Amino acid sequence: MARMPARVFAALLSSDEGALTSAELGERLRVSPAAVSGAVRHLAQVNMVSREREPGSRRERYRVQGDQWHSALMEREAVLRGWQATLREGVDHFGLQTPQGRRINDTLEFFQFLEKEFALLMDRWEARRTRASDR
Repeated sequence: MARMPARVFAALLSSDEGALTSAELGERLRVSPAAVSGAVRHLAQVNMVSREREPGSRRERYRVQGDQWHSALMEREAVLRGWQATLREGVDHFGLQTPQGRRINDTLEFFQFLEKEFALLMDRWEARRTRASDR
């Protein structure tokens, strides 16, 4: 993660409520509103923060969610599936009998492995969260 989004994310994560306004972020980090805006825009695009209206105000607050890592990783999984489709086309085009086709297929198999393991890992995480919340 780039430095400024990482700083903004850390500030939100370590705040009492997990949410701050742009002005509060700028003050805490001693950075310009433009720096905060760019960092928040990036974090929102990768689903690591959400925007909400401050009650009784037009100002927005930025909140870090409890499951932000899960959400961000699920987005990455969707990207991996898209790459797999493209890689399959490459294997079909070059064929497994060619060096190019074998290299592309190795990458495809790696992404298929990641997808399978990722699904198992997320299942284990959900089970662990459920057990922890039952205590």
